[in-house]
This record gives sequence, C-alpha cells and structure tokens, in this order.
Amino acid sequence: MSPNPRRALLLLALLALSALSALSVGCAGRSRREDPILRLSSAEALAEGKRLFELGKYGAARPYFTHAFEVEPNSPGGREALLLAADALYLQGSDENYLQAESRYRDFQNRFPTSDRSAYVQLQIARSLTARMERADRDQKVTRQAREALEELLRIYPDNPEAEQARAELRTVRDRLAEHELHVGTFYLRFGLPGAAVKRFETVLAEYPDFGANDELLFHLAAAYRRVDRAEEAEETLARLRESHPESEWTRRAVKRQR
Repeated sequence: MSPNPRRALLLLALLALSALSALSVGCAGRSRREDPILRLSSAEALAEGKRLFELGKYGAARPYFTHAFEVEPNSPGGREALLLAADALYLQGSDENYLQAESRYRDFQNRFPTSDRSAYVQLQIARSLTARMERADRDQKVTRQAREALEELLRIYPDNPEAEQARAELRTVRDRLAEHELHVGTFYLRFGLPGAAVKRFETVLAEYPDFGANDELLFHLAAAYRRVDRAEEAEETLARLRESHPESEWTRRAVKRQR
C-alpha cells in the first residue's frame, strides 16, 4: 500500500513542532541555570544589590533586590529588598518608573502595615505622585492624589520626621492646584465669562490663602469684579494687592491701569 502523502506531511509537521518545543524548553532551562542572580541566596542578592545601589546603578541593582525579596519575602532582608527596589525605581526617574515605584511602595505598605518605615513609605508614595504632576493648564488628577497622600501622612504620622518634609511637599502641591484654578479663571475672563471667573478666583482665595501667586490672583480678581459691576469689591481687592505685595509686578500693572 502506498503511503498517504497528506498523512506523511502531517507527521513531519508534528515531529518538527515537537522538536522546536523541546528546544525551547531546553533553552529556557539553560537560561535560568545560566542566570547568575538566580543562583544567589536572598542575603547574597541583597548585598550585591546594595553595592550597585550605592554606586548609583539603580537599574542594575533592581533585579538583585527583586530576587532577594522573592526568595524570602517575609524576612527582614526580603522587606528591605522590596523597599530598595521601589527606591531604585524612584531614583531612576521617568514617569513610568515613578508609576512603578508607587506600585512597589503600595505593595510594601499592604504587606507590612506595621513596619517602622511606614511614614517613609507614605512620603515616597506622595513623592512618586508629585513627580508626575501635570502643568497647571493640564488635568490635575495626579496632583489631587498627591495632596491626599501627603495629608494622609500628616494625619497618621504628625510627629514623625517625614511630616516636616510632607508639609513642604504639600505647599508645592497646593500651589499647583491653585495655579490650575487661576488658569481656568483667567481663561473664563478672557473669553467673556467674568462671573465664572470670579467664582474660580474666590475659591482660590478661600482654599489656598498661602498661594505663591496671590498677587496675580488679586489682580485678576479685581478685573473680574469690575466686569460684573462690583466696583467697590474691585477697589478693596486692589487695595489688598497694594498692601500685601507693594513691590509686585502685578501691583505696578494695577497702578498703571488706574492712571
């Protein structure tokens, strides 16, 4: 009986696939055996990761920290490795690394909620967010998340050393949120919506009294008041501008405009 050509071709194809599969498994096995990091103990990997970290080689250090944690996730060394992996990502910079760093810090926070490094971890979560804040004319979702993270730190750890750093970070975050509101308000004013602009500017005054660009805010608020026929409040706002910021460029503009 002559062989069936289709069956013969099918048999050859199956044999070829089987050989390729075996080769792939063999290569993967050799790859794992040849990876020097995987042959290290948790302590050895942690030590080498720290050496590279101290040299500023954060990308090279991370695989060692990851291995050290995966081998002994609940040991003191494993905890330290997880936190150092997050630090390495944060120090490498870039939005993608900051995003991954935040995820690692939150993982540490969830796994070890009673750690004595909890305040530091919360601060680093906030910093990973502040590093990704958008410009004032963009969406401020991440900025608001950063504010929440910093306020949470101050609420839970008000007396920790990290609290002072959090207050400084919070000032920057609040300024960015206020700057966004100012930007929206000036947009409304420019395009003929002075009533909406007044609401935005008054919100900034009420919620962000320590806003770094308060002089610019007062200048635009006075202009918006004039546009909605609230002349008395406009004059009061300009008087406040002159008194609070006598050397400001916005004060000089206001004086020049009144001449």
